[in-house]
Amino acid sequence: MTRTGAVEFLLPARTLLSGLAMVEGARWHEGRLWFAHWGVGEVVAVDLDGAAEVIAPGPPRMGWAFDWLPDGRMITTGGSVTRREADGTTVTLRDGGANEVVVDPAGHVFVDGFDFDFVGGGAPEPGWIDLVAPDGSSRRVADDIQFPNGMVVTPDGSTLVVAESFAGRLSAFDISDDGTLTNRRVWADGLAPDGICIDAEGGIWVQTADTAAHTGAPSAPGGACVRVLEGGEVTHRVEVDLPCFACGLGGPDGRHLFLLCNEFEGVDQLQAVQARRSARVLVTEAPVPRPS
Repeated sequence: MTRTGAVEFLLPARTLLSGLAMVEGARWHEGRLWFAHWGVGEVVAVDLDGAAEVIAPGPPRMGWAFDWLPDGRMITTGGSVTRREADGTTVTLRDGGANEVVVDPAGHVFVDGFDFDFVGGGAPEPGWIDLVAPDGSSRRVADDIQFPNGMVVTPDGSTLVVAESFAGRLSAFDISDDGTLTNRRVWADGLAPDGICIDAEGGIWVQTADTAAHTGAPSAPGGACVRVLEGGEVTHRVEVDLPCFACGLGGPDGRHLFLLCNEFEGVDQLQAVQARRSARVLVTEAPVPRPS
């Protein structure tokens, strides 16, 4: 890594996997990176040598993600919220759709979403975060979210942070024992957040649409991912040549930073972009590991 002022630049990311339609939802699980292969309807896992395997089917649509309960069962969003049982069967928890999902250490399942047709060009409306119970019941725990996207929970399980893509900020909530979200506040702003990840010290890796030209480093048309602390201090940065839709930490020591990158030319070009199979999974080294 090279240091430029107060921000440390990571080594350039290398390509781990290419030839993909559209990639989102990075998760490190059982020794591999798992991700949502949008436009194909697959959950894919890839190891550090680039060997990939389709693990499970996914919704044949845009806008879905997955996470795991503490007991290892997978929760998947999309047109419905489902739970994959240990025997491989799927239980529908609710028919209502959702975008992202995160499970906290206590087993609370938080899903977010919005009620307008983003892909079809519908007029934007504020979104929400719901808490989904094991029996499939759910309740709203936050609203007025400006296009809710990636979510993370701090390592101590006390705080949920959500990416508000249309507002360019990360917003934080305290998590109560019953899963209620309170004490809403801005974690950091001036960003271009999508899928995010958090490290063992509470730093969040998040997307930014600017380039590094003002620092003297080579600029990248795709933008960058930065590590930001609560309050907005940026400590580290990595440039990417395609827009980064999601990021995740993993690897044997938890210090591999995975960047899921896609072309993006507007929602009306999504099918054409997916057909080009230009999406890539990149990887570089991070300064702080993922939470244990």
